[in-house]
Amino acid sequence: MSEAFGIGGRLPAAFMNPGTSSFIDFLAQVNPDLLPGRRNLPQGDSSHLTPDATTIVALTFPGGVLLAGDRRATSGNVIANRDMDKLFRADEFSAVAIAGSAGIGIELARLFQVELEHYEKREGRPLSLEGKANRLASMIRGNLGMALQGFVVVPLLVGYDEPRGEGRIFSYDPVGGRYEEHRYHSIGSGSVYARGSLKKLYRDDLSEEDAALVALQALYDAADDDSATGGPDVHRRIYPLVDVITDDGHRRLPADEVAELADTVVTGRSQRPDGPTAPLS
Repeated sequence: MSEAFGIGGRLPAAFMNPGTSSFIDFLAQVNPDLLPGRRNLPQGDSSHLTPDATTIVALTFPGGVLLAGDRRATSGNVIANRDMDKLFRADEFSAVAIAGSAGIGIELARLFQVELEHYEKREGRPLSLEGKANRLASMIRGNLGMALQGFVVVPLLVGYDEPRGEGRIFSYDPVGGRYEEHRYHSIGSGSVYARGSLKKLYRDDLSEEDAALVALQALYDAADDDSATGGPDVHRRIYPLVDVITDDGHRRLPADEVAELADTVVTGRSQRPDGPTAPLS
């Protein structure tokens, strides 16, 4: 931290000027080496140095949006972590989840939290959901150099849009492309299987509880076909994490509530291993 001070221990001019509402721009002026994408790495693929976070699902329901993630992180064919948290509250009305290089993804998510808090303090109001989505895209573009060396991070942003009165989902590609997804989406190694399950079970009139059940069914289907995705671990009592965002703000479903829903899914799978089917209409 001493490098941030000038001659005589005085703060550099960047600390004394009115500055910018972007904490990342400020950090780029004061100490750019602290930004994830500015670090020097050895040449070649170094992605084996960090575990990979796996499957995330999101879906909207009337009045909000739900985000859920499995708990497994892998390093090659080895389970590196069984109870990882891949979901991060960004602010009162948004959350971000990560898939890909776990260490870089966690750092990116936490930096995004600081970015939104810094903006709100400087401007006296929160950034709009569109603004949050654009700001996260810019942060991902800043990680391009590391992505080319194998440290790919693919986040998923969800939030409640207060002016529109609805939940929204934004996905990204490794170079910072931003895309709005409608109704549901999934990312990570098991996303193909999870998305198929979401497509089968999603309805426009889902209640919050039904949306949570659909998310858990999708994660179960992902774990059924993707070895990197962790299913409900009933023996260790490790279950997926579920965040809900409505006009009341962000909240995480209590562990016992998720456990009850997960037990319902597991019990149903003992009778029907392939899971529930969508009703014909």
